[in-house]
Amino acid sequence: MTFKFAGNYEHQLRATKRLALVIPISLILILLLLYFQFRTITASFIHFSGVFVAFSGGFIMLWLYGQGWFMNFSVAGLNLRDMFQMHEINLSVAVWVGFIALFGIATNDGVIMGTYIHQVFEDLKPGTVHDVREAVVMAGKKRVRPAMMTTAVAVIALLPVLSSTGKGADIMVPMAIPTFGGMVIQVMTVFVVPIFQAIWREGKAIHKMKRAAHTINNQSENENDNI
Repeated sequence: MTFKFAGNYEHQLRATKRLALVIPISLILILLLLYFQFRTITASFIHFSGVFVAFSGGFIMLWLYGQGWFMNFSVAGLNLRDMFQMHEINLSVAVWVGFIALFGIATNDGVIMGTYIHQVFEDLKPGTVHDVREAVVMAGKKRVRPAMMTTAVAVIALLPVLSSTGKGADIMVPMAIPTFGGMVIQVMTVFVVPIFQAIWREGKAIHKMKRAAHTINNQSENENDNI
């Protein structure tokens, strides 16, 4: 005699196996798109760092949903935990689909910030560490507002989904939780990407300065030998 689980459990196992393949493929495709945009491996990974920031934010939000003290207060006589149906959320197919959607959205702020930083460096061509930092700060300040607006649009759009109670809400709410939490935490990208850009560009500037100094020294030695 043999037995096997069927029904919803069987479908869940099948979906889990597919997700184990789909999630790495989606991450690789995002990285490839970033590479086609910036044409360097280093820049691509700098902007890909926003995915890891958002990924942690999604798990933080899932953890907060299971904490009884989180959002446990009332506004206009309505408890927010009841309004957003906050309870312990288990990892399911819907949650992982939400993470896949989050991965694509999470790179927006980094691309917005990094593209303008790249343009500023193409125009100014800073050659010293101080000039690199000034260029990064200047570009970052001009892209904070667009990045914040992009994040705000995604967060506000998810609020009706998180508070929905109609048909299909049992699937849509777990799907929206990691996306919402990831986009909230992903605001850190406006600091993370410029910092990584500054470190990378400063290293290149220092390397160029060392090469220039080495070339000057060699020229001086050759002139002394000729004399």
